[in-house]
Amino acid sequence: MTLPGYIRIFLLLTLIFISTGASGQILSLKQLEAQRKAALEEIASTQQLLNETSSLAKNSLNRLNLISEQILARKKVILLLNQEIALIDRNLTAMNSELTTLEKDLHNQRQQYVHALQNMQRRRSSQYKWLFILSAENFTQSFRRMRYLHEYAEWRKQQAKQIVYKQEVIKQKQTEMEETRAEKLALLDDRERESSLLQKEESTQKNEYRQLDRKRKSLQEQIDRKKKQAEELNRQIERLIASEIDHSTKDNSVSRKADTAGGYAMTKEEKTLSDNFASNRRRLPFPLTGKYKIVTAFGEHRHPFEKRVTVKSNGIDIQTVSGTEAQTVFQGVVTKIFVVTGGFGVIVRHGNYLTIYINLSETYVKTGDRVAVREKLGKIFTNPETGETILHFEIRKEKDALNPELWLD
Repeated sequence: MTLPGYIRIFLLLTLIFISTGASGQILSLKQLEAQRKAALEEIASTQQLLNETSSLAKNSLNRLNLISEQILARKKVILLLNQEIALIDRNLTAMNSELTTLEKDLHNQRQQYVHALQNMQRRRSSQYKWLFILSAENFTQSFRRMRYLHEYAEWRKQQAKQIVYKQEVIKQKQTEMEETRAEKLALLDDRERESSLLQKEESTQKNEYRQLDRKRKSLQEQIDRKKKQAEELNRQIERLIASEIDHSTKDNSVSRKADTAGGYAMTKEEKTLSDNFASNRRRLPFPLTGKYKIVTAFGEHRHPFEKRVTVKSNGIDIQTVSGTEAQTVFQGVVTKIFVVTGGFGVIVRHGNYLTIYINLSETYVKTGDRVAVREKLGKIFTNPETGETILHFEIRKEKDALNPELWLD
């Protein structure tokens, strides 16, 4: 026999209330947990890079940058843990309120059911039923009384089913609350552990910063040396690009046309390649695979430890693990392989766009090679004294340097 309409509606609304309330919380908790896992993966990646550096690299600028990144990621993890715990607290409060309401409803329903049973007990005999039916004034009233007795008996059965159902709901809710409390305790343990690690990392940062501060003179010399190297590298790259532009304008073997006055004169094929490169902005693959950390950003910015000093980079410096290979970010032609301090640099042309890969210990390509996207160009140099493996990467249009982070996926 089917349930009466009002009972079906009650059960449906109860299930909807329970399921929607829980699913909303679970979705939010899952999102926070996913963000926390991503931050922990970032910490693990940075830690591997720190482990790659030797003891001689302590108090170096790159190492301090990595530690600073580690601390920021650790703080993010703790913030996300706090948000998860707060969300669970709200969830527990809502569960407790819902459980109290369910228990109150169950108590009232039980009382009604007991009262109904007591009334039926007094009127249980078949003689009473027949007297109740036959004492009617007419046949229609007798029929109504018979239907009333039948519906009353059915109502009692449904009341019993509702009581059993509510008991199961309460039991499930109590189990859910216990699981949520256990989850909260686990998150509290995670927060305590992450806080302890954060204190250690901040202590390490302060200690290494003090060591650098004592060596302020050598630090300034290191900054000046890197600045000169960057300026010389930029002049070298600009000379190479200027040479290519000059050669393209003098090449009469094929029809060429520059997009801008004084720019690189392109063939139709190179023009198509240039347009394709431009259309892939923010979708280019990273110039290496595996774990990495950007330790120097593009453009002018204040030095992280010498606030009075402004540094400029025409690209980004990417620290990775020893043995990592550089790879192309787009199809093109290798136009230059040149020597730089510590290794080699490779220029790949994509029409009037260029990608530049600096600090390779060996190269797998030669000038004139056509390369596909993600093709290996060479192994990135690892400094034997510090253990640091850093690729300098640039994107240029003609001679103008572009921010690689705005082009990479």
